[in-house]
Amino acid sequence: MEEEEAAAGVGPSGVPQSALRRRAHRSKRVSGATGEASWASSVINLVNTIIGAGVLAMPLAISHMGILLGTCVILWSGVTAGFGLYLQSRCAQYLDRGGASFFALSQLTYPNAAVVFDAAIAIKCFGVGVSYLIIIGDLMPGVVQGFVGGDPSYDFLVDRHFWVTAFMLIVIPLSYLRRLDSLKYTSIAALVSMAYLVVLVVYHFVKGDTMADRGPIRVIHWAGPLPTLSSFPVIVFAFTCHQNMFSILNEIKNNSHFRTTSVVFASIGSAAATYILVAITGYLSFGNSVAGNIVGMYPPGVAATIGRAAIVMLVVFSYPLQCHPCRASLDAVMKWRPKSMPSSNEGSPHRHPLLGPRGTRTPEPMSDLRFSIITTTILILSYLVAMTVSSLEAVLAYVGSTGSTSISFILPGLFYYKISSPDSPAHRGLLKEDDEANDDLSDDEGYDGDDGEGSLTQSLTGSGFLPRPTRHWRKTLLRRLSLGLACYGVVVMVVCLITNTFLIASH
Repeated sequence: MEEEEAAAGVGPSGVPQSALRRRAHRSKRVSGATGEASWASSVINLVNTIIGAGVLAMPLAISHMGILLGTCVILWSGVTAGFGLYLQSRCAQYLDRGGASFFALSQLTYPNAAVVFDAAIAIKCFGVGVSYLIIIGDLMPGVVQGFVGGDPSYDFLVDRHFWVTAFMLIVIPLSYLRRLDSLKYTSIAALVSMAYLVVLVVYHFVKGDTMADRGPIRVIHWAGPLPTLSSFPVIVFAFTCHQNMFSILNEIKNNSHFRTTSVVFASIGSAAATYILVAITGYLSFGNSVAGNIVGMYPPGVAATIGRAAIVMLVVFSYPLQCHPCRASLDAVMKWRPKSMPSSNEGSPHRHPLLGPRGTRTPEPMSDLRFSIITTTILILSYLVAMTVSSLEAVLAYVGSTGSTSISFILPGLFYYKISSPDSPAHRGLLKEDDEANDDLSDDEGYDGDDGEGSLTQSLTGSGFLPRPTRHWRKTLLRRLSLGLACYGVVVMVVCLITNTFLIASH
């Protein structure tokens, strides 16, 4: 069969061999740097970035919304977050291989606003990292008491400052790793901890040992608009992982459209399934009596104590995943200069001496000294804030409302809408690159280069199986949806800011 396909000029997947040669040729042309990360490690790191201690608040969120509405909101939040990740993967096709970042996209779309975008990302990631250290300081004294009781000889072990300091010794070496792929083993350990928490919640639900104190259950009804709106940000922001998506795209070995899209589907799908499982089983265990941290509601014992320790391990190994994008964004902020491009070169990004083949500024790798200084600064400031502040709820509420919505919805939507415009120099530069590839290959099939959308679709279109208007309609729809995602992000930001302001004022 394979010999017949080869003789007919068709590859194993039914795609013409000429299209496969174009795909390989194009891959070589754009890959100035090649990644080494596997598909599995990319999914593991992205899932670990998504799933954090916020999963423990899912039962409370669903108690405010009811099981039906809560499940729909979780699925909807996963779809919108996944679409933002998908748009990031599409935007990366306009950038040099290994050079994708929010800063690089800003240089092509909104160059003079790049510093604002990266500053927002840095602040958001820094705040989340500090919150992880605070969680460690809050939970470890309870873990110690669960194992050794109230022995006065262990008083120093119930001091939150001791545990923040102790776990910094674990966080520090992990934060100095340059590549996100280097954190795959710690991400596996974090996901094992998360798996234990999920099993703990499901086990108590199946055992039914919490039914005596269970409150009423809402299936269709909700608790009202204000409680629902207060829980909405918890679910929406639980899928935020977009700050690490470009690092995933830069480091993954096979950055084809299919592989990167499958990373998004696998990561978002796994997170959504975990959230729904914990939310429903945890809520059915306690009903409307459920609290913000469901693990803290289980009777004292070895299993519950190990559960609290699992939360600590989860956030410890998640801190470096926040330090990584924070460092990159701070580096971009310090390198930022107002962009002034000669008007004669606006339509031809290939000709400017400071630009790479895709119209982006050639990224300068961070020197070892600069890398060390920025990382050390982040670690020291995180430690000082975590040691002096016991609660960042109000600050994180506003940082999350602005930073998470910007990273997840607004920026991916605006970037893709701008960069995929037919009038965009980057878009025309990519078309020119594909035309040059076609000329070099001198193939007789009608291949039409575009912005990298689906090699299979390109091949079928060039072979006459799909009409060109179909492709044009799909790209137009994608641009409109990207703008819609940005508008949705603005609405989410406004709603979350108003809700947080009202809740903080009521307290």
